[in-house]
Amino acid sequence: MQPTPSKVSAAASAGLTLGALGVVFGDIGTSPLYALRECLHALPEGDRVAGIFGALSLVFWALVVVVCVKYLLFVMKADNRGEGGIFALLALTHTDRDKSTRTGWFTLLVLFGAALLYGDGVITPAISVLGAVEGLKSFDPAAERYIPAAVCVILAGLFYFQYKGTKKIGRVFGPVMLVWFLTIGLAGLWHIVDQPEIVAALNPVHGLNLLLSHPSYAAVILGAVVLAVTGAEALYADMGHFGRKYIALAWYGIAFPGLLLNYFGQGAYALRHPSEIDNLFFALVPEGMPRLLLIGLSIGAAIIASQALISGTFSLTRQAIQLGYFPRLKIRYTNAQHFGQIYLPLVNTALALGSIYVVLTFRSSENLAAAYGIAVTGTMLVTTLAFFRVCRQLWHWAWWKIVPLAAFFLVVEAAFIGANLHKFADGGWLPIIIGLALLAIMHTWKSGKTEIFRRIYANEITEDELRNIACSDRVTRVRGTGVFMAGNPTGTPLVLLHHVKANKVLHETVVLLSITTEDVPAVDDAERFTVAEIGHGVWRAIGAYGYMESPDVSTLMERVRDAGVPLKLNEATYYFNREMIITGGDTKMFEWQKHFYAFLSRNASQVRDYYRLPPMQIIEVGMPIQL
Repeated sequence: MQPTPSKVSAAASAGLTLGALGVVFGDIGTSPLYALRECLHALPEGDRVAGIFGALSLVFWALVVVVCVKYLLFVMKADNRGEGGIFALLALTHTDRDKSTRTGWFTLLVLFGAALLYGDGVITPAISVLGAVEGLKSFDPAAERYIPAAVCVILAGLFYFQYKGTKKIGRVFGPVMLVWFLTIGLAGLWHIVDQPEIVAALNPVHGLNLLLSHPSYAAVILGAVVLAVTGAEALYADMGHFGRKYIALAWYGIAFPGLLLNYFGQGAYALRHPSEIDNLFFALVPEGMPRLLLIGLSIGAAIIASQALISGTFSLTRQAIQLGYFPRLKIRYTNAQHFGQIYLPLVNTALALGSIYVVLTFRSSENLAAAYGIAVTGTMLVTTLAFFRVCRQLWHWAWWKIVPLAAFFLVVEAAFIGANLHKFADGGWLPIIIGLALLAIMHTWKSGKTEIFRRIYANEITEDELRNIACSDRVTRVRGTGVFMAGNPTGTPLVLLHHVKANKVLHETVVLLSITTEDVPAVDDAERFTVAEIGHGVWRAIGAYGYMESPDVSTLMERVRDAGVPLKLNEATYYFNREMIITGGDTKMFEWQKHFYAFLSRNASQVRDYYRLPPMQIIEVGMPIQL
């Protein structure tokens, strides 16, 4: 959680605000590259002036309603110990994710909203960098044929260097985005001064008249307007990094004014040059070196927007792993001082291949805009539904207070979703397919793990029975420490029983170690672990972690030793169950899910890698389980 304002100096406040500008607003900040252009392309033939005023009015009010009202005024109040994001809402609703073998409809809905963000993660880098590099067409029309190749090279380099982390280059994100918003704001202001009547587009009547006078075009127009608010979800998802206050300061103080000036400047230019809207954004500055500099700055801003979204996808995946909705993946830590800076090779490769495929398939930001919007609006709608569940379930708001507000947001977002449905055949299917694939993975993994947990611990050995085993004269106690990983913080792990049955020996010191995930982003260090003696050299230790943390068993065992458990870490042996899935059982899962879970289980990251344990101190015991 962020420090309280009274403890934050002016310099620190400026730093947090600048940091938020670089990380949070990259996606929505690069939307002017293509958003208004697509809105004007969607206008019907006829009164061009009224169409420009109407489209600009819709863009302005979309930003106000979605960003200023929905996220900053309401949704960002639903924080989980300072953290935001769609999984924070899932945790706040206290769903019974560990108490039932079935995943409830609401949890499935939230998981689908999270899964859609992966589709966004594929398209956003592609459309942002495409929109920036396409500025070269306004500098030299002959460059158009080389744009897809250039974008692929930029994306390949961006994804390749992910393994180095953002410790160094992250420091320039804020300053670059500050220059970006100042530049695009001043470029727009220059044209507003020439056409001051464009300010009348602030009146929402222009937007409503455009939709009502052209109902057959309304869906196409709104489908383009939504491009202006893509990235709004990042305000909530990144709240834990900077705090609501500093995200709001960055938005109202820099990002929002810069965006408004630029959009209205584009509108002013379109009024004077109604036939020149293909390169509307770059036309705001003179040809020659000023335009070339703006193209370079745009590419830098697009790379930053992509980098922030990629890092957010890594964080989202780790949260899903910790909450038990995703198989273990290899996680590398790119900054020893900040555990939030992580790199997931498999996720990075998948995003890279997806983004490059999208560029080669669609080849222009105009074509790609046809596929953009469905995933974004879907996630926004899920966030709204989850937020109102928090309002009712956690905050106990009265129905008279919830219903009007919910109806307002849902009508707006339902209109955006309906307006984007026509994009499905033009490429909108891509993020939906990605989202459904990720949902299948998350639901299958959770269902399989829950069923296995139920079967293993259905007839668990009690602690009293374990003490009898430990002191039995049929079991030889040998020197050293055996750490038996237990999925359940009660009872006896099956791996210990298999070990005793096969070898008839038990270590002098036995630690039953359980790792639990709490419904909070991070667990206080004082509450990190508990240890208790069961008797006859047997101890139980429980390590608690939040859904935004990764377990470190080696460090945890140092604390267990310091708590008085007689063990030598370099002599300890860690015992794990190794699932061997057999299909054909009576488990209440579809047959395809059983085979899919077996595949996921075989290919999940090794436990030693996920728990960061020395591989030479690990013994895995095969455990056949029929699903």
